[in-house]
Amino acid sequence: MFGSFKLPVWMLPLLIAVLVAGLGWWGNGCLRETIEGDLKAQLTATLSANVNALGIWTTNQTRLATSLAEDPSVRTLANRIFQSPTQSPVRREMRLVPSPELQQFVSDFKPRLAQLGYETAQLVNTNFMIVATSLRPQLMANVEVSEAHTNKFAELFASGQPIIITPFKPELLAQRRANRGQPRTNDVRRLNRPLPIVGGRRGDVALMQVAAPVRDAAQNVAGALALIINPDEEFSSILSVARSGSSGETYAFDQAGLLISRSRFDVQLKRLGLLDLTNTSSALNFRLHDPGGDLTQGFPFPTNETSALPLTRLVASAVDGENEVAVTPSRDYRGVQVVGASCWLPQFGFGVATQIDADEAYRSLRVLQMIFVVLVLFLLLCATAMFVISNVTWSRRLSEAELKLKQLGQYTLEEKIGEGGMGVVYRARHALMRRDTAVKLLLPDRADAAAIERFEREVCLTCQLTHPNTIQVYDYGHTPDGIFYYAMEYLRGLNLHDLIANYGPQSEGRVIQLLIQVCDSLAEAHSFGLIHRDIKPGNIFLCHRGGVPDCVKVLDFGLVKKYSAELAEPARKSGENHIEGTPWFMPPEAIRGTTPLDQRSDLYAVGALGYYLLTGHYIFDAATIAEIYEQQLHAEPVAPSRRAQPISAEMEELLLRCLAKNPDERPQSANDLRARLLACPAADNWPLNSRLAWWEAYERQPVSASPAAPDSSTPMATVSVDLADRME
Repeated sequence: MFGSFKLPVWMLPLLIAVLVAGLGWWGNGCLRETIEGDLKAQLTATLSANVNALGIWTTNQTRLATSLAEDPSVRTLANRIFQSPTQSPVRREMRLVPSPELQQFVSDFKPRLAQLGYETAQLVNTNFMIVATSLRPQLMANVEVSEAHTNKFAELFASGQPIIITPFKPELLAQRRANRGQPRTNDVRRLNRPLPIVGGRRGDVALMQVAAPVRDAAQNVAGALALIINPDEEFSSILSVARSGSSGETYAFDQAGLLISRSRFDVQLKRLGLLDLTNTSSALNFRLHDPGGDLTQGFPFPTNETSALPLTRLVASAVDGENEVAVTPSRDYRGVQVVGASCWLPQFGFGVATQIDADEAYRSLRVLQMIFVVLVLFLLLCATAMFVISNVTWSRRLSEAELKLKQLGQYTLEEKIGEGGMGVVYRARHALMRRDTAVKLLLPDRADAAAIERFEREVCLTCQLTHPNTIQVYDYGHTPDGIFYYAMEYLRGLNLHDLIANYGPQSEGRVIQLLIQVCDSLAEAHSFGLIHRDIKPGNIFLCHRGGVPDCVKVLDFGLVKKYSAELAEPARKSGENHIEGTPWFMPPEAIRGTTPLDQRSDLYAVGALGYYLLTGHYIFDAATIAEIYEQQLHAEPVAPSRRAQPISAEMEELLLRCLAKNPDERPQSANDLRARLLACPAADNWPLNSRLAWWEAYERQPVSASPAAPDSSTPMATVSVDLADRME
């Protein structure tokens, strides 16, 4: 079974390409799984490292603030300030010089703050009033703590534990105070006062606070010492300790999705117009919305109703209290596809997220994918090139074979005159006999073991037949390059398919004469125990030969099969689902495959041939091979007299007898059918003078209108059908 299989050379790289593509698909899945696992571990580790660093930093800050608050000199001074009466605004306007306690507070804390890296120190009493500040005390003393921070200071006063207040903007706090409604009497000056100035800066500055309790002599909480921190120098720097690659970043955000640390992409945000050029930092100036598209690639930011935009996936998950590690890409606040991890830190009151661009995270996977794509494309290119080279090579070998035929001195190939299912036919001239010859070459791309066996069988069996109505074979062999060929008589004329296509249905008398000659050829073949099995218009050639007009030649014995009444076998062996033949001319028993084929199977095809010649139609009209088979098995053909010219009752009955489903109801031999054809009334209605006149008119036509190939292709091709495949 497999010994006859021959794989074309060009299919080897194609099969390798399929194998590589499959391997690439499998490798892509495995590598993606590995990369995703590594990414999860890397993102989790990065997030944990930043959270731990943040925890260590906040612990150090609270310890430092506690240490200062518990310093005896600071504690004594603070309690004196807490216990001093609150000065009225009028008196303060009249006195531009602060009290001695406030002056001492400034002088004590300025050097300490410069050494420790803090912006400012403030004292807050239990009434939530800022009663002292290390910066311009005459302006800042007795200012109420922002409502946004009241809860945190209340927590400190109640628990006696230090607190961390997340980044805030002092000008926002002042605006909140101004918008709370009508001011109280002692707050009139506060509304007309300039916005708080911290460290000589105003506007976009963001601040943090760490506050520790200040206790009195009885160890009760008398107030708090608050230290102002620059988050850009401390908080944002802590979050940038661990970053992944060139696009990784870690940032913090509040409950509303407001960025409270500096973004790594501040410069890009300004270039995209998402950050005001006057703002030196994105902290507290940018909300982490999903813009709906990649802004870095030109996607327009939706300027209307930005508050309705959803938060990014990582931020939304953290705000909802879900700790997430997302390796499936999603858009970040720039619209760039990222992977990342996020969590909410309830002890601090904000969330932290770490992320990296998906392009960078999956770069190794894309490189592998590109390698496999290039490799597959290269193999497909190789397959295409080898296919082209193979065809060129075979064409060259065919040309060389033709030259070698010339060199052998036997035949000179002159022109291609036809091409069939198995080979190419050339008009050739024998060097010694000096007569035209048709040489049929087996196509190299179809020269597998089965094709060669069929080709040789056709030659060997056809050589046994000598009837004038059967094509004559002169020679057979193969070239040194392995191209098989045989030489046969060269015919000038046309096959019956071309006859009907060019001249329409034929007269009953002419059809009878043509069918009689077909029967004569088959009678000899049947006497040798051979069944043609492929009688059809394309295999019956009509010519004017040896002074005999309308001479029939039966061609193409490629499906010929030996038959013996004593050793009759079914058309197909048990388990075999292979049918060969031309569907419109196959008898029902050949389709069923359960009944042995004999000479009556050829006579069925002769009846279908006569039907076609008289009507110009096949015996059944169908769109698919399956429909043809179904009608061949179960349908009765329409009487030919209903589809064409008037036909004698005897001829019509004879054709329908030939087309009987049961072989026993058909004529039992070619000679029997021949005798019945001669008995038809129109048997003598195509005399010699009519034949000569037709051929004289035909031969006067231009050469292009006169097909001259005994093996020309036709629409009614011989097919090979695998019933198992069709049933699936």
